[in-house]
Amino acid sequence: MFKHLLIATDGSELAQKAVAQGFDLAKSVNAKVTIVTVSEPWRLAAPAEVAVVFPVEEYERAAAANAGKILAEASAIGAKLQISCDTVHVKEKFPAEGIVETAHARSCDLIVMASHGRRGLMRLVLGSEAHRVVTQSSTSVLICR
Repeated sequence: MFKHLLIATDGSELAQKAVAQGFDLAKSVNAKVTIVTVSEPWRLAAPAEVAVVFPVEEYERAAAANAGKILAEASAIGAKLQISCDTVHVKEKFPAEGIVETAHARSCDLIVMASHGRRGLMRLVLGSEAHRVVTQSSTSVLICR
């Protein structure tokens, strides 16, 4: 079965459900767990008008603090289930790209993540990181809702 799960989270309520489901699965198959969160590049997070009042250094500090909080919360879920895990903060990547690269680099055999389930125009406009991970990854992917 699976030996090493990569659980991807952005800290959202929906992602927290995927974190819990990923840990439940890991416990049932006695798998190792790595949790990943990805911070997008500053140039995407801060449009030109905002960049003047929100410099890159400030963005990097805020992104690191947010990632630390997200990873600590996810690790706490694992600790309650007595599952230790590694945590990874990928910086300056698109989420799908960071998730797929981390899964490959860590030799994970399953990626667990949430999907908002957007359809139609909303999916076209906002895109779907889950869809990108499924189509770009050679690693199996479990999508949770």
